[in-house]
Amino acid sequence: MFWPSIGHIASQNIAQTPEQRKRNQKFAKEQTAKRGKPASEIKKKQEFKSPISPVALALLGFVVFGGLLFELLSRIFFR
Repeated sequence: MFWPSIGHIASQNIAQTPEQRKRNQKFAKEQTAKRGKPASEIKKKQEFKSPISPVALALLGFVVFGGLLFELLSRIFFR
């Protein structure tokens, strides 16, 4: 049996969809715009920001886990 090497598989021309071609062109354009600029000038992606605030998350956790805790305590002590 003949097993093609990784290099052989990678060298095959695979047709790009129009969407892939558009994204590749956009990426190449961004890369050429970055060329030669210091890191401080290059626009970086924003950090992930949670859609819910820490206070709201704590309140939700208290409601869910606090309710569970109170239910367990009532079942243990007030059979």
